[in-house]
Amino acid sequence: MMVVVAIIGLLATLILPRVLGRQEQAQIEKARADIQALSSALKLYKLDNFNFPSTQQGLDALRSKPGGDPPANNWKQGGYIERLPKDPWGNDYQYLSPGQHGDYDIWSYGSDGKPGGQDSAADIGNWDPDEKTG
Repeated sequence: MMVVVAIIGLLATLILPRVLGRQEQAQIEKARADIQALSSALKLYKLDNFNFPSTQQGLDALRSKPGGDPPANNWKQGGYIERLPKDPWGNDYQYLSPGQHGDYDIWSYGSDGKPGGQDSAADIGNWDPDEKTG
């Protein structure tokens, strides 16, 4: 019985770090995919309304017609995205327009929900070298 427990413990120490590393990578990839989808929806919004939503109008402008400036006179009935996703850690995606890295910035603060960080806690945005948006 002790031999079986030792073998299971050994396997867990070898396999668990690999599985956890894959989970973190999957969460980062999901955030990148969400940012890509939001970016595509923003581009459609701009095609109809000639501007991106302001920071104050936010990403909610993709789901419901925003008020304020810039006006969304040609806003598409039904919106530009079915639902606003949360990042893989349950937080809202951040939006800034005009952005510091382009016309707009969309980002997640990562697993810690705070600016900066490393690994899974690092910010993930449409300006990342791995991203092709923005």
